[in-house]
Amino acid sequence: MHKAAHEELRLAKRMARLGTETAFEVLVKAKALEAQGRGIIHLEIGEPDFDTPRNIVDAGCDALHKGFTHYGPSAGLMELRQVIAQYVGETRRVNVTPEEVVVVPGGKPIIFFTILALAEEGDEVIYPNPGFPIYESMINYVGAKAVPVRLREELDFRLDVNELAALINDRTKLIILNSPQNPTGGVLEKKDIDAIARAIGDRNIAVLSDEIYSRLIFDGEHHSIMSIDGMKERTILLDGFSKTYAMTGWRMGYGVMRPDLATHIARLMTNSSSCTASFTQIAGIEALCGPQESVDVMRAEFQKRRDIMVAGLNKIKGFSCRLPKGAFYVFPNITKTGWPSKKLADALLDDAGVAALSGTAFGDFGEGYLRFSVANSIENIEKALDRVDDWAKKNL
Repeated sequence: MHKAAHEELRLAKRMARLGTETAFEVLVKAKALEAQGRGIIHLEIGEPDFDTPRNIVDAGCDALHKGFTHYGPSAGLMELRQVIAQYVGETRRVNVTPEEVVVVPGGKPIIFFTILALAEEGDEVIYPNPGFPIYESMINYVGAKAVPVRLREELDFRLDVNELAALINDRTKLIILNSPQNPTGGVLEKKDIDAIARAIGDRNIAVLSDEIYSRLIFDGEHHSIMSIDGMKERTILLDGFSKTYAMTGWRMGYGVMRPDLATHIARLMTNSSSCTASFTQIAGIEALCGPQESVDVMRAEFQKRRDIMVAGLNKIKGFSCRLPKGAFYVFPNITKTGWPSKKLADALLDDAGVAALSGTAFGDFGEGYLRFSVANSIENIEKALDRVDDWAKKNL
């Protein structure tokens, strides 16, 4: 007789090395509190609170009606890859061909596939810390060594290039850059990019440049290491539609890289997701080629919210916050509260009904900080500031 016993799940050992993204865990907890009747202000999740612009939605609907409901090439529809090649070429001032473009469902697959394709046991990958948690998670998953380079508050959360240079050695296979940066809002300056390229020199080290927030800069300009002479062939550019066009649920990003690597990344797509949804790609063409006013409006609104959030946090006991130059996050220093980051984030959710993330959700160097997303209304941001201030007066 067949035994329907609950046997031990025998996971592959590498699964123990795979991390997670805490924002979604906090969101689940916050939603559970709301289900109990609590009023929660959501400043934990990193997605625009704007709707996708109407012209993009219409293009997606039209594509569905026209039959873009079938498989497409694993690297993406040629018509979208051509548009992306032209856009990246113009914005990064380099020559890009469609053969260098791979379209994927969201930005994360480019991180996932690049690390899978390039890094293995014995290799080292340098990544920003505090940084997007998937970097460290995927480096550990493939068995490579994750080497953090600290983002320094005194440098407006830019990295110290001398520290980066000291970490580079013969085992370094890949360096990950992110600007504008999640979670800090830090933006690398032109002098930083130039110095990083000099630090790499002529070594055969690839750079994954995560530029998903490239259109959301408040102060200064966006600079890409792909634009530096001699760096294009060694750069994997990550960009996409989620943040710029409020298309997080559409799941569409892209990588731009040398053609021979693009072939392998497309093969990983074939073996995982097959392809990105065809109708969303047609909508992506409209996003890049259509009116751009929605991007400007959203960026201006995020800047207003940033200003209000930073000014408010700097009035709260124990909090100090620099003005981030990009993205839609603020990353206040909370060391003067005397509370560890995770404990404080939990208390603000449980006691004050404000959902934020502990800095440690983004790596060990995030201790002493919290991340608040300003992807919420000014009314709710002001309400959250009042709640945090009240909590601080009672508990600090």
